[in-house]
Amino acid sequence: MEYIAADSIPYFTESSRIVEEAGCRLIELQVVPQGGNVNVTAVIASLDPKKDIGVSDCSKVQRALMPALIAFLGKSEDNVYMSVCSPGLERTIRNAAEFSFFTGREVKVWDRQVGDWVPGTIESSDTEHLVLKTKEGSKDIPYSDIAKAKFLH
Repeated sequence: MEYIAADSIPYFTESSRIVEEAGCRLIELQVVPQGGNVNVTAVIASLDPKKDIGVSDCSKVQRALMPALIAFLGKSEDNVYMSVCSPGLERTIRNAAEFSFFTGREVKVWDRQVGDWVPGTIESSDTEHLVLKTKEGSKDIPYSDIAKAKFLH
């Protein structure tokens, strides 16, 4: 699994501050130009790993984030299309940097060294590896050994 630092994603740092002011955490931001328009997808999560995101949270973040993105992009309101959603119950974690956003959350990772899913709770993560609390204790897994990861629900 690859680690891509959030601050290397265009507009992520600026958008993240706005989302946190709205009481949530920005997990993923995609800004895709299409012709003269821009499609934006933002995935948000609760600051509390035990709390789920609802429609009202998504609406609140969209109202806060949309004007800022229009300004960042230098576009008009008519040219920016935005959707804000939760990570979902069965989110596939695509970027290893996401693990830090979900500390305390139960996940399962496909460990290439084990050849099977390893379930556990995210204890910590950095730019190189993930530490899961499993039934057997803490397990340190390098991102290079993770083929895929998903939420447990």
